[in-house]
Amino acid sequence: MELILREYNLKLKHTFTISRESIDFQPSLIVALKSEGFSGFGEATSNPYYKTTVPMMMQDLEKIRSVIETTTNETPEEFWAKIHPYLKDDMFALCALDMAYTDLHARKKGKKLYELWNYNIDKNPLTDYTIGIASIEKMVAKMKELPWPIYKIKLGTKEDIAIVTELRKHTNAIFRIDANCGWGIEETINNAVELKKLGVEFLEQPMKADNWEGHKEVFKHSVLPIIADESCIIEEDVAKCHHHFHGVNVKLVKCGGLTPGRRMIEEAQKLGLKTMVGCMTESTVGISAIAHLLPQLDYVDMDGALLLAEDIATGVTIDFGKINYSEIDGTGVTLM
Repeated sequence: MELILREYNLKLKHTFTISRESIDFQPSLIVALKSEGFSGFGEATSNPYYKTTVPMMMQDLEKIRSVIETTTNETPEEFWAKIHPYLKDDMFALCALDMAYTDLHARKKGKKLYELWNYNIDKNPLTDYTIGIASIEKMVAKMKELPWPIYKIKLGTKEDIAIVTELRKHTNAIFRIDANCGWGIEETINNAVELKKLGVEFLEQPMKADNWEGHKEVFKHSVLPIIADESCIIEEDVAKCHHHFHGVNVKLVKCGGLTPGRRMIEEAQKLGLKTMVGCMTESTVGISAIAHLLPQLDYVDMDGALLLAEDIATGVTIDFGKINYSEIDGTGVTLM
C-alpha cells in the first residue's frame, strides 16, 4: 500500500468569523492510500483551538509510513486499533488516515460506505448552512446569496438577540445557534427563551468546554435543547455529556475518524442523546465521508465545501440541504 500526502490551502468565499477567530483560508491535509489499483481519500483541516497544523499531521504520518504501507487486509476497525497507539496525540492525522483507509476498503469491496455499513439512506437529515459572525447587513446578504432550509448562525457577540431578530425578518428557515463557548450560564438560559420565540431549533456549545457544572445547570433550565461540541471530543466524552447536554456533535477530525465516530454515535443513541456530525470547513473529500453517516444522525452540519471559493474534489453534492451521493464506490470522492 502506498501513502500519499497532499497539502492544500483552501480559499473561502467570505471571511469566516466565529466567537474566537476569523479566517480567509483553511489549511487542509489530504491523505491518499493506493492499493491493488484502488485509491482511498481522507482529509483533516488544521485548527488553532486544538493546536493542530498540517505540517504537524504530515510529520506524524511520515513517522509511521512503514507501518501504514505494510498493512495488508485488515478491516478499518483493526487498522484503526493498530494505528491509534502511534497517533493517539494527533487525532486529526488519525482521522485523515482512517477516512482514507475506510474509503479504500469499501472501494475494494465494490460498495459505497453506507452500503458497507448496511445503512438505509431513505430518511437522511438535511444539512444546515453556516452564517459566520459579521455585520448584520453582511449576514443577511450571505443568507440571500444562498437560500437554504436550515441556517446555523454563529454567535457570541454583545448583540446576539438583535442579530437573530433581524435575520428572522428575511427568512422562514430553521435557525440553529452556535455560540462556540461564548456565553455564560444565565446568558444561555435567558437567550434560549428569546431565541425559541425566533424559531431556533437548538443551541450548540454555548459555554466553555470544561464548565461541567454550568452545563448541568443549563441542561436543567434551558427551554431549548443544548448540543455539545467542544465538550465532546473523543469517545469517552459521550458518557460525560449525558445529563449535561441533550445531544452531541461528533467531529471526525477530533475523535480520530469514521471508525470511532460511528462508535460515538452508537453510544449516544444508547444514552438517548440526539446525534449530530459537524464539519471543520473541509473540502468535498471530508464532506463526502460525513455523508455516509447521515442515516444514523438527527442533525448534520456538512456545509464546509459550500463555504469554499474553489473545491479540490468531486463527490457528494448538496441541493437545498439534501445530499446526493456520487455513483463512485467508497465515499465517492475523486480529486480534481
